[in-house]
Amino acid sequence: MRFRRSIVLLALLVVAAFAASSAFGSAIIARNVSRPNLTIDRQGHAYVTFYSRGQRRVVTAWGAINARSPSTSLPQVRFRLHYASRGKAVGVCLPYDGPALAWLVQACTAPDGSYWALQSWERLKPNYGGTQGAKELHLSHWTGSIAQLVIYQSWVEGRPYRHLFGRLTYNGVGVYGFSATPHGSPLDGYGRNIYLDTFNSAYGKGWHRENGFLTHHRGHTLGDFCYGFFPHFGHPSGQGKKYRATVEGPGVTPDVMWAQHDIGSFNASILRQELAVERSWGDPKCQN
Repeated sequence: MRFRRSIVLLALLVVAAFAASSAFGSAIIARNVSRPNLTIDRQGHAYVTFYSRGQRRVVTAWGAINARSPSTSLPQVRFRLHYASRGKAVGVCLPYDGPALAWLVQACTAPDGSYWALQSWERLKPNYGGTQGAKELHLSHWTGSIAQLVIYQSWVEGRPYRHLFGRLTYNGVGVYGFSATPHGSPLDGYGRNIYLDTFNSAYGKGWHRENGFLTHHRGHTLGDFCYGFFPHFGHPSGQGKKYRATVEGPGVTPDVMWAQHDIGSFNASILRQELAVERSWGDPKCQN
């Protein structure tokens, strides 16, 4: 019965993740650009310059910092953006002394002491083996700590498949949205997709996209998620030598990544411990 519930759950997750995308993440400034650069002025405006199709562009961003906790009454913070083909980028990029960032292009301390950063990664790839996608340029602005992405490895109970579960939090509060499309695209500024990649798997050598899925807003521990490496729709199990998961930060905070080697051979003691943790979260979608 537990295995059957897991199969149904994974089918739902696959449908939700197949075309997962985000319209509300940390600002996606552009795609497939070259020579990006970031400066900040004393009025709190960030200037991002880059080249796209041989043309120089300048994007000015302002009006947002950090993130709000999930709310049905207040929208999530968002940048105001102005694009121009001409103009001079002003300001400075003071030495960065903040937390380490994944996919980093450039990070700056602003004159007011806050942090700004550019990150670039291929967020959207075909599920079950995709290797290529548009390389997005993301802008973030924050003070203090960034989001935390914690993931545990285990096994599907009674089956020889890897199982991952975890939680995305910001300042100790789960990160999740309230509505999404049937394909898993958030319909508010709070929802977030986890993008999972696998290394040296049945898909081939190197990194391949396994799947993408939403964080949840049910149970006792909000912002959690789970995933099993079952064969999907004729595709093989994506179990690999190691895994990584990347997610856009809440609000306009930086994107964060988790990476770890595969857990290895089955261990009944570890399975019992992980089952107890996962079930204590009370998420009806994650009952391995």
